Amino acid sequence: MFEIGIGDQGIVIIAGRLDAAQTEKAQAFLDSIEGLAVMDCGGLEYISSAGLGVLLRTQKRLMSGGGKLKLTNVNPHIHNIFRYSGFDHIFEVEVSTG
Repeated sequence: MFEIGIGDQGIVIIAGRLDAAQTEKAQAFLDSIEGLAVMDCGGLEYISSAGLGVLLRTQKRLMSGGGKLKLTNVNPHIHNIFRYSGFDHIFEVEVSTG
């Protein structure tokens, strides 16, 4: 199961598994985001390389307009994926402490 939407204070909420089967839905949603976007990843259970590609395309587009994508509430497993892929240097990442 995968869900993405806007929560309180305009924060993007993402939950479930962001894999190749969900990239079209995720990209279509993220294409509507502008400026400085905060994404709460607390419910994100899994991200594939295809999912990483969606986030990277979104980050590049936002940065070209002076914005960025900030990832918050990232669980340690997902954070490890970001670290191993080098994406922790591309995104501002806040790891969950719970």
